[in-house]
Amino acid sequence: MGAGKTAVGRQLARRLGLPFEDADAWLEKRTGVDIAYIFEKEGEDGFRRRERRAIDTLTQRDPIVLSTGGGAVMRPANRRRLAERGIVVYLHTTVDQQWQRVRHSLHRPLLRQEDPKGVLTALFDLRHPLYLGLADIVVDTDGAKVPAVADHIADVLRTHHGFCPA
Repeated sequence: MGAGKTAVGRQLARRLGLPFEDADAWLEKRTGVDIAYIFEKEGEDGFRRRERRAIDTLTQRDPIVLSTGGGAVMRPANRRRLAERGIVVYLHTTVDQQWQRVRHSLHRPLLRQEDPKGVLTALFDLRHPLYLGLADIVVDTDGAKVPAVADHIADVLRTHHGFCPA
């Protein structure tokens, strides 16, 4: 959360000449409601089931740049599909940087708590090892500008992964 997945993903897709998909936006478009509403009506578990189906569908498209929600990595099925069907990039950011980026956001259901920074810390502690275990590429985004991050990822994809879109 707050690492820049959507912003970097959009710019990376442009640089590579590929379509971009944001799993949350894709899900919102198909359900006709926002993620916060799904959380409210179905809880996090209901949202995660929908997210799993979205990731399964989107990872079957080839090739695209896909941005997933930060919690997608918590489901083993999501990790399997992402690892088997693509190159996974982890946009690493510290909790302090995340907090600076999301503290005024009104559309993040997991942060609607008494201690949102504490929630970010707990989520980071849970998710970080999973991201590291899954990622083919890790990029530190603290203090980095979106265009520079997208350029770096594109260079790594071309140089180290032989990626050359059709």
